[in-house]
Amino acid sequence: MAGAPDNVAQSFVDWREGDLSALDRLMPLMYDELRRLAGRYMRGERSNHTLQPTDLVHEAYLRLVGANVRSGDRVHFLALAAHVMRHILVDHARKYQYAKRGAGARRVTLDEAIDVSEDGAVNLVLLDEAMTTLAGIDTRKSQVVELQYFGGLTQEETAKFLGVSLTTIQRETKMARAWLHRELGLRGQGG
Repeated sequence: MAGAPDNVAQSFVDWREGDLSALDRLMPLMYDELRRLAGRYMRGERSNHTLQPTDLVHEAYLRLVGANVRSGDRVHFLALAAHVMRHILVDHARKYQYAKRGAGARRVTLDEAIDVSEDGAVNLVLLDEAMTTLAGIDTRKSQVVELQYFGGLTQEETAKFLGVSLTTIQRETKMARAWLHRELGLRGQGG
C-alpha cells in the first residue's frame, strides 16, 4: 500500500498527541500484526476457550482507545498491545475462576523466553502474579520479559524501546528467566 508507512507514523504521532480518532486510523494499518500477536497468546489456550484471536484484538482495541500513550511508534504500540492482551486473558481466566488450584487455567508455552518446567508450560495466572512480583522488584526485567515474550519483540527492539544496550538486554533476559524459573517453581509450576 503506497504511503502506508507515512500513515502509520502520522497516526502514531496524532494518537500520542491525544487524537483518539488516530487509533481508528491506526488499527487497520496494524491489524495483521495485532492478529499475529493475539494468535501467539491464544496458542496455549484450551480448545473450547470462549475468546478467539479476533475477539482478543477487538477487546484490546476497546481498552487502547482511552490509553495514555507516552510515545508512539510501532514498537511502543506493540508493547502496549501486548500488555493489554496479557491482562485481558488474565482477567478472563480469573473471571471464570481458572486460577483456583490451576483447574482449567491457561497453560502457555514460553518457548525460549522462559524455560520453567519439563513440558515448557506455565499457568498464565501464576505467571502474571510472578511478573507482578518481578515488576515490584525490578521493573526493567519485567518489561524485558513482557516485551520479548508477550510482545514478540526481538532483543534489539527491546533494547531500543527501553533505551539500553543490547548487552544489557541479554543480561537482563538471562536474569529474568532465572528469577521466573525459581519463582514459578516455588509457586508449584516448575516441575
